[in-house]
Amino acid sequence: MPSMNDLVRQHTALSDSDLEWLHLLVSEWQLLSDLSFADLVLWVPTLDGTRYVSVAQMRPNTGPTSYQDDMVGHLVPRGRRPLLDAALDEGRIVREGDPEWREEVPVRVESIPVRREGRVLGVIARNTNLLTVRTPSRLELTYLQSASDLAQMIAAGTFPYPGEQSDMDSLPRAGDGLVRLDADGVVQYASPNALSAYHRLGLAADLVGQHLGQITADLAPSRGPVDEALVKLASGYAPRNFEVEGSGGVIQLRSIPLKPKGTRIGSLVLLRDVTELRRRERELITKDATIREIHHRVKNNLQTVAALLRLQSRRMDSVRGREALNEAVRRVGSIAIVHETLSQNLDERVEFDEIADRVIAMVAEISPGKVTCRRNGRFGILDAEVATPLSMVLTEILQNALEHAFAPGEHGTVEVSAVRGEPRPDARLLITVRDDGRGLPEDFDPQKAGNLGLQIVRTLVEGELGGTFDMRPAGEGGTKVVLDIPVRPQK
Repeated sequence: MPSMNDLVRQHTALSDSDLEWLHLLVSEWQLLSDLSFADLVLWVPTLDGTRYVSVAQMRPNTGPTSYQDDMVGHLVPRGRRPLLDAALDEGRIVREGDPEWREEVPVRVESIPVRREGRVLGVIARNTNLLTVRTPSRLELTYLQSASDLAQMIAAGTFPYPGEQSDMDSLPRAGDGLVRLDADGVVQYASPNALSAYHRLGLAADLVGQHLGQITADLAPSRGPVDEALVKLASGYAPRNFEVEGSGGVIQLRSIPLKPKGTRIGSLVLLRDVTELRRRERELITKDATIREIHHRVKNNLQTVAALLRLQSRRMDSVRGREALNEAVRRVGSIAIVHETLSQNLDERVEFDEIADRVIAMVAEISPGKVTCRRNGRFGILDAEVATPLSMVLTEILQNALEHAFAPGEHGTVEVSAVRGEPRPDARLLITVRDDGRGLPEDFDPQKAGNLGLQIVRTLVEGELGGTFDMRPAGEGGTKVVLDIPVRPQK
């Protein structure tokens, strides 16, 4: 299905700024549809002026639809729908005419011109299914009156309000709760949902006849000078989105000044009880903070263990014992690096390139100034379940290369390369560690070697990561270790 951008650019002469205004309107018109109990279709005249193209459509959440089919992309010639012609040519809302019959359903059709900076860009066809029409309640009358005011503002080019839109999906809708205010900010009507939300906030009386701004400020905790601003916000003097938290809950409010004839006659305030939503968000924030604190403490404990092992190694007389303890220090240190990175993140995923660089620098300390270690390519973001064992694997491979590939004092290079798998980068990770040292013994078998470090590598790669491990001579001398592991942790 073509998008509104495609249809406007293909069939019309509207500018990018005009198109942006239509996007702004479409982001807001669910409110008009719900208040009208009607379907909306946005028609724009074509470049040659002989036809209309429908570029957007909205169905109401508050009533039955008039269109079972999708209307976006339809083209109709001028003259076939006189109400569209009249609204476009005369720049006024057109309601004349008898209901249309569509599949034995009577539909009232109205046309609302869409104006921007004095020009009519298109026409909104408002189609109301009359099959279920009944004597309207106070709520329905308030909805329809508010819809009429918004329609006049669209025709005058004063709605929607630029610059005040955020994530429209997260804002209150008409069915969540609606309050109609007069020009002084006094409540003329409050829907049952709106009244319930204010009762949860702590209100013990009715809302009708009360000054909404003052009531809202009284229910919110004392804020000093901010109270005055809250009074104005809740009184609907300007288009704003805000939240109010009282002793019993949290409500989200959106104020929309009504200016059908250029002067503010009152306001609509849409509101929603978000108490449970905010409570769950606070719980998640608390849990995230707890998890980060746990990672931080684990990192501190591991660093303490490494310090104790380092202290013990200095007291060892045996050279082999001292080397074993130093290797243990580096193994513990590689895990500590992962937990330190996790303690700074909001989720259990880490940018492994930073960890790899720190592991390389840590292991390179055993041969300072003799062997150069460097990294090529990107590991990318990995889950903690992959990052922790992979950091240990990388430590063991680098440590093995630096200890066995070069003679004491010999210069050389160790290169770590990482490539995310093709065609899906989230599938596998190919890691190559290559050195230009003395190479492997002729009878060396990496799958049977008894070296503790290689045993750790095999166990972690094949058992925990579900990947493959190979160690073979490099093409131009030296040794190459190849790891092929899934990016996602094994279940």
